[in-house]
Amino acid sequence: MARIAGVDIPRDKRVVVSLTYIYGIGNVLAKRVLAEAGVSEETRVRDLTEDELDQIRSIIDKLKVEGDLRREISLNVKRLIEIGSFRGLRHRRGLPVRGQNTKNNARTRKGPRKTVANKKK
Repeated sequence: MARIAGVDIPRDKRVVVSLTYIYGIGNVLAKRVLAEAGVSEETRVRDLTEDELDQIRSIIDKLKVEGDLRREISLNVKRLIEIGSFRGLRHRRGLPVRGQNTKNNARTRKGPRKTVANKKK
């Protein structure tokens, strides 16, 4: 396995797909990195040379990915909670932050149901 930004990326997948295993790199950014490095998107990770891997690593080192990005996002959320903004209150209560409806849906944010319907006797 090739190791980029502290993540083992899969060897048997195409490079453009394997780069998306790194937190903070999606499909578009992976394509941009490969274009800048001059590597074909169709190449498999196992077929990459050391020079190509070093080129990709140097480009990704300039980006904010993995631990740094996670830390920045968590600090942003903590800041919202501390200043008491509406978004911060929604984060604190574990509710959807971006204006979604909560009457019927939002199960992933709200968690499993706490109440159970009455049984007929």
